[in-house]
Amino acid sequence: MPELWGGVECSVVRIGDTWRDQTVETGHDRREDDLARIAALGIRTLRYPVLWERVAPDRPEQRDWSWSDRRLDGLRRLGIRPIVGLLHHGSGPRYTDLLDPGFPAGLAVHADAVAVRYPWITDWTPVNEPTTTARFSGLYGHWCPHHRDFRSWCRMVVNQCLGTVLAMRAIRRHIPSARLIQTEDLGRIFATPTLSYQAQHENERRWLALDLLCGRIARGHPWHTILLKAGIAEAALAELTAGDAAPDVIGINHYLTSDRFLDEAVHRYPAQFAGGNGRHRYADVEAVRVHPQPDHLGPRARLREAWNRYRRPLAITEAHHGAADMLECVRWLSEVWTAARSLRAGGVDIRAVTVWSLFGSVDWRSLMMERAGAYEPGPYDIRSSPPRATALATATQQLATVGTLLAPEFIVPGWWRREGRFYPGRGGARSPGKRNAAPIAEPVG
Repeated sequence: MPELWGGVECSVVRIGDTWRDQTVETGHDRREDDLARIAALGIRTLRYPVLWERVAPDRPEQRDWSWSDRRLDGLRRLGIRPIVGLLHHGSGPRYTDLLDPGFPAGLAVHADAVAVRYPWITDWTPVNEPTTTARFSGLYGHWCPHHRDFRSWCRMVVNQCLGTVLAMRAIRRHIPSARLIQTEDLGRIFATPTLSYQAQHENERRWLALDLLCGRIARGHPWHTILLKAGIAEAALAELTAGDAAPDVIGINHYLTSDRFLDEAVHRYPAQFAGGNGRHRYADVEAVRVHPQPDHLGPRARLREAWNRYRRPLAITEAHHGAADMLECVRWLSEVWTAARSLRAGGVDIRAVTVWSLFGSVDWRSLMMERAGAYEPGPYDIRSSPPRATALATATQQLATVGTLLAPEFIVPGWWRREGRFYPGRGGARSPGKRNAAPIAEPVG
């Protein structure tokens, strides 16, 4: 049976001159008794931050350990093993960013200092979701340094991977047994035949950070050529081919919206999903609202893909659904847990499922671009004082103690498994009578 881990949403992102810190906005940074709440759920392994931006925000040699000292000591006393994150969707402190040539070495200096201070910590995530962070910062321009081009995206991915390599080398000088728990968001892109080329590109692109860390991008690999053309130094790629930062555990962060569908018939979908690539204009929507075969979607399919590609230990390192109905949130956790448990029973090395956002998150629907105060609760709802336990807390306790969900309403299929999930005219794209529904291309990669 997989272990049950927990995680605190801790992103610190820079948007222009503004910084947003999820531990501040959910109040977790002020509530030291939150650690006891986590322990009460039965969680004994926790993804937890010692973030570069918070420890050394102004100067690399000027560090404030007070918050981390109190929190990590509290976790240790409670018997909770931390998986320490050093950068979570951030671009680093104000004196660096993801395009800075000095970024990798700077992150390594921070990692070295953290390892010296906390030599008892064995599990580390120097950079959370490097490919995804680079998309939001380098392709879409949402977060610092606000670029919108493929070359910048490539440089950001490589910079973060180099930072991870140097950080793990620094950590292992002090903690030889240190493990890399490398997280990445993993979804799959589906498309109409017209857009299959775009789907194929994105389905290859999603693996880049993991392939780099595993030492796969050597001469002769298509992405080696692509990265060189994007301005990446050959020496940087050679540094990564050593593979000494290959993950000990690959952490898959998979959301209900991670699987996407591309359709050039933009008029069929809500306007906010319209976009394009300069060659075609298309809607980019949740695949679950279009694809007629749900077994192609979701955590089971994505975990199987990752296992077939890497044959390395896996974990689901974020399991979260932002629905207003907490029972639907539990049903998503149930689906993730069931997928992990059945795959593990079938021989896939899946170590854990992580209940994410234990105290919820703020404005993630807009990637924190809007200050709407849109709050999504987790096992605890911070809109009460003290935070109120939700149905997810009950489900988490059950999984932690008996390994299964006991309440019948917890295991009812979620809305994404029901017929009413489809956009109008898109349900059952291969079913008789749906003549206005475009066929679906199953992309390779």
